[in-house]
Amino acid sequence: MNIKNTTTHYNTFSIVLHWLMFILIVTVFGSIELRELFDKGTETRDAFKMWHFMLGLAVLALVSIRLVVRVLAGSTPAIKPEPAKWQNTLAKLVHLVLYVFMIAMPIAGWLILSMAGKPVPFFGLELPPLASENKDLAKTIKELHETVGEVGYYLIGIHAAAALVHHYFLADNTLKRMLPLKSEHLDKSE
Repeated sequence: MNIKNTTTHYNTFSIVLHWLMFILIVTVFGSIELRELFDKGTETRDAFKMWHFMLGLAVLALVSIRLVVRVLAGSTPAIKPEPAKWQNTLAKLVHLVLYVFMIAMPIAGWLILSMAGKPVPFFGLELPPLASENKDLAKTIKELHETVGEVGYYLIGIHAAAALVHHYFLADNTLKRMLPLKSEHLDKSE
């Protein structure tokens, strides 16, 4: 699988990672929200919580791979027609914040479990704690994790909405660059 971007399209590996991470992040969010439908102490609630932990850590693993691929992939495919400079600056800022979100949130979750003295599950493995037990600090980090999580999900929604605005209203290739289909299948002229 080629990991070099073309002038018009991201490489296949980056595209697969992007959409896999989207699915994972939606599932991480869904699992923690669905957990609320079940009484505390029930197996189903605990299972949703466990999936939230494991899939969150999977996001951390995949974002690490994604960052390496991003470096190896070369130049980002150009947006045609070229957007205003402020849009490019804003897009870079949003992408930076999204990467910080995808790294910091799983690490915060790992810290919460570690400091609460709980095991850190990862698909049949138990990861080592990142810090020694400190239940008060774990509670503070958990509150921050929840707040940042809510803000982050809105940011992801804005990111997706911006891609759709670029595609349907600005008629540029922003979205096409990250879709698995060849861009000629998405041209409005057909």
